Amino acid sequence: MAADPRREGPAPPDWAVDVRGVAAGYNGHVALDAVSFTIEPGCLAGLVGPNGSGKSTLLKVVLGLHKAREGEVLIFGRPGRPEHERVGYMPQAELVDWAFPVSVAEVVLMGRYGKIGLVRRPSREDRAISMAALERVRLADRAGRLIGELSGGEQRRALIARALAQHADLLLLDEPFAGLDATAQHDLLGLFQELRHEGKTLFVATHDLSCVAEDFDHAVLLNRRVIAFGRPGDVFTEENLNTAFQRHLMVLHSGDKTFIGL
Repeated sequence: MAADPRREGPAPPDWAVDVRGVAAGYNGHVALDAVSFTIEPGCLAGLVGPNGSGKSTLLKVVLGLHKAREGEVLIFGRPGRPEHERVGYMPQAELVDWAFPVSVAEVVLMGRYGKIGLVRRPSREDRAISMAALERVRLADRAGRLIGELSGGEQRRALIARALAQHADLLLLDEPFAGLDATAQHDLLGLFQELRHEGKTLFVATHDLSCVAEDFDHAVLLNRRVIAFGRPGDVFTEENLNTAFQRHLMVLHSGDKTFIGL
């Protein structure tokens, strides 16, 4: 399904994310050009494209951290900067200071600050909600450890717990699989699937095209503009992938497995 930047009219109530003709950039550099697509709620959606394609910029525009030069973004049918409690964000791992002396429990408790403010002390209820989020991602036994002492996969799960503690309905995750071994990737993907079944919407920027093709419900193929969006099987055609990556890629199907490579 190709993107149509000319699409107009109000967002249907069943769209979690509705990006309409968004253009954005930095210091005169065009990062996004007439980007339009929609994502339904309760969906595990992948955002894929080559390095420099605008994936991180797009997530920041959706989150409201970067202002679009043109167009608009609607979150659950509402325009403007999304409500903090409805949208959780995980930045790229290399942008996080894992050496900062803070415990895992304290990191997750930060998810409550949007509701209680920075000057108020967390209540017993806030701490209970945070601990429940840690239990949800199977990190309750790590609550007292420093965040920097966790493995890469555990650190990602702690940041997801922070988003769950704020009761986010939409999770924006920037390269959560980067640097993880196969076991940690599989564990994190299993958590994503569980959250999707609970009605959460996850929008995941990743370089792992085969993972998106095999395990995700939805894909957005981006290279400054949207090449295609919709079901991965419809998006990941050789023509679309070659257009996005500007080189020849092959799509191979073996049983229920999909492989994408040079």
